[in-house]
Amino acid sequence: MFFKLSKELKDLIISDIQEFFLQERDEEITEFAAERIFDFFKESLAPHFYNAAIKDAKVVVEQQLMSMEEEILTLERPIKR
Repeated sequence: MFFKLSKELKDLIISDIQEFFLQERDEEITEFAAERIFDFFKESLAPHFYNAAIKDAKVVVEQQLMSMEEEILTLERPIKR
């Protein structure tokens, strides 16, 4: 999966990874190591989160379409014979 992040956002994420390791593991890691971890998550895990988000969005759109269909059907007028 390929997506482009701004340099500022990527730098922030890398800094967050370094901070996580420091706080949770009492381990200082280099910017390079944090970037490698970021690349791993981006390539290996991000597609799973992305696909889950797509499924969630699909459910929301389907619900909205059903609601819209119901609203449209309420506009029908009876036909006299």
